[in-house]
Amino acid sequence: MNDTMPHSPLRSPTRPGATIATIAVACAALLTGCASTKAPAPTSFDFGPVAAPVTAMPAAASFPALVVADVNGPATLDTDRMFYRLMYANAQQALPYAYNRWAATPLQLLSQRLKARIAQGGVKVLSTTDATGGLPLLRLDMDEFSQNFASATQSTANISLRASLFRGHLLVDQRTFTRSADAPSADAAGGASALAATSDAIAADLLAWLATQPPR
Repeated sequence: MNDTMPHSPLRSPTRPGATIATIAVACAALLTGCASTKAPAPTSFDFGPVAAPVTAMPAAASFPALVVADVNGPATLDTDRMFYRLMYANAQQALPYAYNRWAATPLQLLSQRLKARIAQGGVKVLSTTDATGGLPLLRLDMDEFSQNFASATQSTANISLRASLFRGHLLVDQRTFTRSADAPSADAAGGASALAATSDAIAADLLAWLATQPPR
């Protein structure tokens, strides 16, 4: 659902007897109207503050410290542009909002959110740059991050994330998490809100999965 509406051109047919002055006045009025129409101010969105913690999980028992890599994903998610899909028109085409942006790329936003939520679950989160040897590594790959419109007035946020847990260079387990949430409004703000809620649900799933992994 785009955040702009196309403007119909102003047509002003002239009669054969119209004077040059009349035509000049009409043209001036048209130019003035176009000049006075300003584009909406750009708006940026993020996932909001990390407030209430997710449901407590005993993940820290198996992982007192965990290296969490930044989320990987396709190039379309490594940009601050906000996209949506009209599933009822052309599901294969991702359309950009004209005047709305993410405050950071979706890959960065999800990386920050998941690391914060995992830390809230009691796990000491380290990055790949400051980690010491021997700690388990959590790799995250995002397969889907989208706002999909089933109709002109209803959309859902969808995230699909593949998590791979490594100890040393050995793959311990891998799981794909998929979540969706209804957007509260049929626009970019509604999509941002729903994607934030979906990210938190994915984080809760991750913590629950980590809690099932055997201790080192």
